[in-house]
Amino acid sequence: MTTQSPSAAAESHTIMDGRVHVYRRPNSRFWQCSVFLGGRNHRVTTRQDNIVLALEFARDWSLDRFAEDRIRRRGGQVVDSGGASGQADPERRPASTPRRPGARTFREAASAFVAEYEIMTLGERNAEHVAQKSRHLDLYLLPFFGDCALEEVSAGRIQDYRVHRLKPPPGPDERARAPKGRKRVYKKPARSTLHKELVTLRQVLKSANRKGWISALPDMSAPYKASGKIAHRAWFSPEEYKRLYEATRDRARNPKSERWRGECEQLHDYVLFMVNTGLRPDEACRLEFRDVQVVVDDDTGERILEIEVRGKRGVGFCKSMPGAVLPFQRVKKRKVGNPTELVFGKVQRELLNAVLEDLDLKTDREGNPRTAYSLRHTYICLRLMEGADIYQIAKNCRTSVEMIEKFYAVHIKSTLDAAAINVRKAAKPRKDPSAQKPRRTPEG
Repeated sequence: MTTQSPSAAAESHTIMDGRVHVYRRPNSRFWQCSVFLGGRNHRVTTRQDNIVLALEFARDWSLDRFAEDRIRRRGGQVVDSGGASGQADPERRPASTPRRPGARTFREAASAFVAEYEIMTLGERNAEHVAQKSRHLDLYLLPFFGDCALEEVSAGRIQDYRVHRLKPPPGPDERARAPKGRKRVYKKPARSTLHKELVTLRQVLKSANRKGWISALPDMSAPYKASGKIAHRAWFSPEEYKRLYEATRDRARNPKSERWRGECEQLHDYVLFMVNTGLRPDEACRLEFRDVQVVVDDDTGERILEIEVRGKRGVGFCKSMPGAVLPFQRVKKRKVGNPTELVFGKVQRELLNAVLEDLDLKTDREGNPRTAYSLRHTYICLRLMEGADIYQIAKNCRTSVEMIEKFYAVHIKSTLDAAAINVRKAAKPRKDPSAQKPRRTPEG
């Protein structure tokens, strides 16, 4: 039996003796359904704009949820199908298996990990990085592993998770799901994205291992994986960098619209500042005027910036090139420069991309896209080309020598010493036969 809600905000029906709600939001053409079980609200979209088909879907879906709830209450184990958020699909979840009574679940281990990780990394890791762990768990790991017993998180199930993340989601015709006028295209997660999720998974399992909930960690190595090609990071060569800052300078002096003058001037100073400091974009975004001081370097006698950097590895320090002083002073003059005010804040990515597109510099010759991060890579490469000490560069950029050697120095030709490479073995002097002493005879 269905009943129509009098609410004008959203159409609503109830079925299964009022336990299941079928409703449609004002800004959506699809019907949704929900049921409250096990202390939480399960919701999913029916992908139907016809109420009769939506009610039929909701009835079948709710019966599955009722059956899973009974299994849980009897001590069984059911892998979460994603019914709370509608992001997972029943066809993609692994088969459920009975769980040993009293065994710890992945959900319990995840809760314990999040609680201790936030406390142990307080002040040492960036808050956004810490919050990213919870997002990995809530959006991807818990819907797949949530109610699994920890001993069931095996190498095989971890591989199932990789396949689950890389496989396109099944469902109705993509054209029916896409917004009007736009074609919806599935985009699989990047390798780095999946790697970060598996790092979070490993950290949860390590936390459970420390607590004695599991005896050993499963094998998490990826099968069928070839050794990844080490490609250099996209950067600007000295000639390309000159074209870039000349273009941003021209825009700052003659913007296409007067109301964009301030943004164009800010972008020009941002480009010069980043290539002369080597900061990461997120570090520059958080930079406040009180974090920067103009000083005279004792060794060189040049004016440089001493910067207190707050980034993904906590608080670090940086000494800039002299070329960063003037852009910083211009920004400070424009913004008055209150101590707690952001120096740059959020950079105009659209404006930067527009300049790169105009110069045909958006990608390098290998097709790697250039972004604001490429300015940091340019700083590192230019310093290597000038013969700077790689260890000092690593310290100033708050990274490791290994990372610089792996991703930067490998493609800088000036780091190769031709004199050391082209060593030749000296030829031995030829002996003059006439100068040889005569052999001594036994009589002599």
